[in-house]
Amino acid sequence: MTRPPFAPLLTLGLIGLLLGSVPAQALEGDASAPIQVTADRLDLDDRAGTAVYTGDVDIRQGSMQLTGARVEIQRNDQGQLTRATATGERAYIEQKPAPDEPLVRGWGRTIIYHVAERRIELIDRAELHQGGDTFDGGYLEYFLDRRVVQARADAEGVEERQRVRMTLEPEQQDGQ
Repeated sequence: MTRPPFAPLLTLGLIGLLLGSVPAQALEGDASAPIQVTADRLDLDDRAGTAVYTGDVDIRQGSMQLTGARVEIQRNDQGQLTRATATGERAYIEQKPAPDEPLVRGWGRTIIYHVAERRIELIDRAELHQGGDTFDGGYLEYFLDRRVVQARADAEGVEERQRVRMTLEPEQQDGQ
């Protein structure tokens, strides 16, 4: 079976997309876990550097998962993955950063993962859960390495203003 020229780059790129280059930011076994992609359709344009999956797309590797009705993956001229965009009524992303940390889960009508910056944008009906903490709004931006969340009520291209809401769980004291 022959693979299209884009396939090795896509496979290597997905590893970078899903896990980034810093092993401490994900479970150690994630980097060596197989990548599993399911979708109804794939449109691949090697010259443009894009792969577009449509139809109940589910991409998984280890503890990382990205889902949506449509997922577009883009790479630059050097073949490096630059961005993944998932769209749908409730696109979804999750990752377990470390064995002793809770799962990070995010939803939105659009999710954009900027690979080099290790930054996730959750747009329109955006929601992010980190352990017991939750963030909601029109636009959420999450920086994976710094674990910083920025939230806004408005997002470009979103007609309805969605107020920012946040729920923070108090830290547990030893012995409680």
